[in-house]
Amino acid sequence: MARLPRLTLADQPHHVIQRGNNRQAIFIDAEDHQRMLALLGENAPRFGVALHAYVLMGNHFHLLATPATVEGLPKLMQAVGRSYVRWFNDRHDRSGTLWEGRYRSTLIQADRYLLACMAYIDLNPVRAGVVREARDYPWSSHNHYAGLRTDRLLTPHPLYWTLGNTPFAREAAYAELVRAGVSARDQSLLTESALQGWAAGDADFVEKLQSATPRRVAKVRAGRRPQSLKSTG
Repeated sequence: MARLPRLTLADQPHHVIQRGNNRQAIFIDAEDHQRMLALLGENAPRFGVALHAYVLMGNHFHLLATPATVEGLPKLMQAVGRSYVRWFNDRHDRSGTLWEGRYRSTLIQADRYLLACMAYIDLNPVRAGVVREARDYPWSSHNHYAGLRTDRLLTPHPLYWTLGNTPFAREAAYAELVRAGVSARDQSLLTESALQGWAAGDADFVEKLQSATPRRVAKVRAGRRPQSLKSTG
């Protein structure tokens, strides 16, 4: 089955996953992590992408970002990916591909899944057994939102500001949200939607998205097609 084109829309949050080829390491030491963050910091404003959250794991990374244009996110990932591979290969005396094909991404319904997606991203190192608490991992956006450091790479989504009326209240509420964790259902949905390219949202959100694009946005049961796709051929 042919892979669907990526679903990218302006002014919508996207959950992005990029993996190393054959699950190989893409970050070996602190300098590698710092280089990736520097490239994101340089190119996100250049292409009009607001980066809300991130985690850099040993063999993959996650981003949560909102592009101002349809082209913004693909251009960001292309620029960062190409620059990082050249730098990584030169530094580690290697050649060839680093990525497991193209990056994976999907749209997130902000009012339903954005904060859950932020917590899901923060908890990646905990689920992997790398650290016991999200605050102990240095290569994620968690400590910025929990008030433990300032990360100029990040642009908080408006929903983060609804967590409290003061910085302390927001930081405490966000830290508690992460400590509470993400349900197994939401964790599975956030993973699979990004890997498969299906929109992460409720029925109304999916229906509205489908009316805006001929590209199928949700998994359809065998023998059924969304009404809005019947006229597309």
